[in-house]
Amino acid sequence: MNLFAIKAIYRFEMARWFRTLAQSIVSPVLSTSLYFVVFGSAIGSRMQAIDGVSYGAFIVPGLIMLSLLGESISNASFGIYMPKWAGTIYELLSAPVSWLETVIGYVGAAATKSVLLGLLILATARIFVPFEIAHPFVMLLFLVLTAITFSLFGFVIGVWADDFQKLQIVPLLVVTPLTFLGGSFYSINMLPEVWQKITLFNPVVYLVSGFRWSFYGVSDVGVGVSLAMTVAFLALCLTAVWWIFKTGYRLKS
Repeated sequence: MNLFAIKAIYRFEMARWFRTLAQSIVSPVLSTSLYFVVFGSAIGSRMQAIDGVSYGAFIVPGLIMLSLLGESISNASFGIYMPKWAGTIYELLSAPVSWLETVIGYVGAAATKSVLLGLLILATARIFVPFEIAHPFVMLLFLVLTAITFSLFGFVIGVWADDFQKLQIVPLLVVTPLTFLGGSFYSINMLPEVWQKITLFNPVVYLVSGFRWSFYGVSDVGVGVSLAMTVAFLALCLTAVWWIFKTGYRLKS
């Protein structure tokens, strides 16, 4: 294992993040704070509790997931797309660095950024909404697993995209709608029975449900099922990345 190469890629990506701190940290935190003000304080105070949890507190895990998924994909996709765009990817491919070391460097940095952002949003949420975390270790497990999984997914998108516009297509048109429809702002048990069954095909439901269970001990889907689905999606993304490096898909052309 070439630890020097991993460290070099990781430090480079983290340094780029710190150079754009306002865009990387301030913007998503402010955006999420507006959700807490509008939905948590203004609207939440007029809504009934869901599963014994006040509405303002109920949406905290969903809002953290909303930011976490978007930032994980954005950080990882942009991180690998820039070397492709600048042509420096060929230097990396010709260096004595394996595909696994490359992925650990890029995805590790992207996941680190996302986890730090998630924790910062969690701390910010305490300003607006009182809540407790029933299972902090499970919460951290879901936070880290989700960050790694969607950073891998973002890495795949970054390799697939051949212009800057395509970097935004999947997050804006697929991931964000799935997150809103994945129980971020409501319990899927509130839906008609037929829509409850359809919603279970949305993978984000399992992420939000498991993450919410770590806070309040309530969920729409069993926490074991949520964890298994998260690990399965991680394995799928890792397989896709392995295939990309094995075939050179959009890396060597």
